[in-house]
Amino acid sequence: MSEAKVGEEFIKHEFDEAIAIQRTIVDGGEQLAAAHPFPDAKKAIDQGLKQDRQFLAQLEKLGKEHGATGTVEDVAGGLKKLMEETAQKATEAESEAYEAHAVLLNLKRKQQDSAMAMLKIARAQKDTELRDAAQEFQKGTKESANELADQLAAFAVQIATENGQAQARRS
Repeated sequence: MSEAKVGEEFIKHEFDEAIAIQRTIVDGGEQLAAAHPFPDAKKAIDQGLKQDRQFLAQLEKLGKEHGATGTVEDVAGGLKKLMEETAQKATEAESEAYEAHAVLLNLKRKQQDSAMAMLKIARAQKDTELRDAAQEFQKGTKESANELADQLAAFAVQIATENGQAQARRS
């Protein structure tokens, strides 16, 4: 059984996880943007990548102050593996791209949790630089996740409609 992380060790852990997840978002987003068959989703992912890269750089800078480098632990490792596997299959079929898109959305939602934790930690420590960064991170990640969710739903409709039309033609 591992020891509980407390204090500065916990803050380092939170930054390591947020950095690792953000790297996965950037890497997975780049791969999915290149492979996504749904133009509107591809555009949304591409547009989000600029901000995702900025957030990664900011997390790395702020995390460095706490000794965090983006060490990949259990949660981040599992999500990273899932993103890599689904993104690799995204060109095989629309349903595979849909799965990769859903994983990317889940990564963004995970980051919303991290942003909220960072914001509360920053407030408790009266760290205005971290507070401001966490607020921006939280807002940007939420907006990006909402856009990805909207595009995922639209993509689902496209897949369902195409499949229904294809089945009707075969009958």
